[in-house]
Amino acid sequence: MFIDEAEIYVRSGKGGDGMVHFHREKYVPRGGPDGGDGGRGGDVVLEVVPTLNTLAAFRHTTRYVADSGANGGPNNMSGRAAGNLIVRVPPGTIVYEQASGELLGDLVEAGQQLVVAQGGRGGRGNQHFATSRNQAPRIGEKGEPAVERKLRLELKLIADVGIVGAPNAGKSSLLAAASNARPKIADYPFTTLDPNLGVCELDDNTTLVLADIPGLIEGAHTGAGLGDAFLRHIQRTRVLIHLLDGLSEDPIADFTQINSELALFDPRLGQKPQAVALNKIDLPDVQARWPQIRSELEKRGYQPLAVSAATGENVRDLLWRAAEALAQAPVEEPVEEIPVYRADEDPNAFEIERVPEGWRVTGKAIERAAAMTYWEHEGSVRRFQRLIERLGIEKALRSAGVTEGDTVFIGDYELEWEE
Repeated sequence: MFIDEAEIYVRSGKGGDGMVHFHREKYVPRGGPDGGDGGRGGDVVLEVVPTLNTLAAFRHTTRYVADSGANGGPNNMSGRAAGNLIVRVPPGTIVYEQASGELLGDLVEAGQQLVVAQGGRGGRGNQHFATSRNQAPRIGEKGEPAVERKLRLELKLIADVGIVGAPNAGKSSLLAAASNARPKIADYPFTTLDPNLGVCELDDNTTLVLADIPGLIEGAHTGAGLGDAFLRHIQRTRVLIHLLDGLSEDPIADFTQINSELALFDPRLGQKPQAVALNKIDLPDVQARWPQIRSELEKRGYQPLAVSAATGENVRDLLWRAAEALAQAPVEEPVEEIPVYRADEDPNAFEIERVPEGWRVTGKAIERAAAMTYWEHEGSVRRFQRLIERLGIEKALRSAGVTEGDTVFIGDYELEWEE
């Protein structure tokens, strides 16, 4: 089954905890701090695999959780770093943050990778906190928390040429005649329920990748019929083959309507070069109508062809015309991968909110620091207090009216305010 949309949950690995430990050895009464560092947690990485062409794998597996880093050990032994979790996606996958709709990346090239959840760094052991004034520090860091998020994946097929037209115009038959693709073909509208891809070799140096898009009807850009669920698959194409049904009541009206739907969905679609053809020319009724239809299309600036997907008549000429248009069409720059973590975000920013139970402090840096603090060690607590002062949180809380005994919530932790 062709699946072109999916929602998944990803979570990176937590960093391993640094260790608070002192060297113990016979005849060495006062061993120094030798707590090792925690290992780095694994990233969740999306990677393009060209052999995939659908998001069907995400129907059954929707949770992707990377391994956490190992904790540090004594004798300055660092914990093992976790490996990255690689999630394979087909070329043409667009990644969005589900909650905000923010674009995170556009994956089009084989082997291209996008880190969607960065693993937490390992906490530092107490070996790093020894100074000349404090040679036995009971200070350490827990590993950085994991990053979790929900993503929405969309697939846009990557093809050179898109075949568009009204239902039953013969698009699937044309694709079958032009390539080795074997789409479902029958004489009723909406036979094609999924986009199909085919590869056509015109000569040793000319190859076209064709996409057969399900038939479009009036209102398709708003979702009518098979609608906008499939229109996006021709956004990446550079040239369109616009196939008209020779047995339609009014092929010219169909032609106008389809072009309107394309332009309403994406103005750039209405500007793409088109190779226009009237299908089913092997039928006498269509042959009789052809001169008038050709005249109408020529008035609009097109040089149409009459083809028969059933017999193959003029199909190769149509493909060559599409190939010539493709050679002249400008190459669109792909959407650059947008990093998940941006340098212009202030990691030290915070907000203070008055809540019924006390005060809540939110902010990336302070919540991360709270999660990485060993609350059972007095030295680590004092270090956290210095951080609150350095970030300006203490001053902001005093200005907001915090008083002795108030509860301050930071992440998952409850702290009592003391003067």
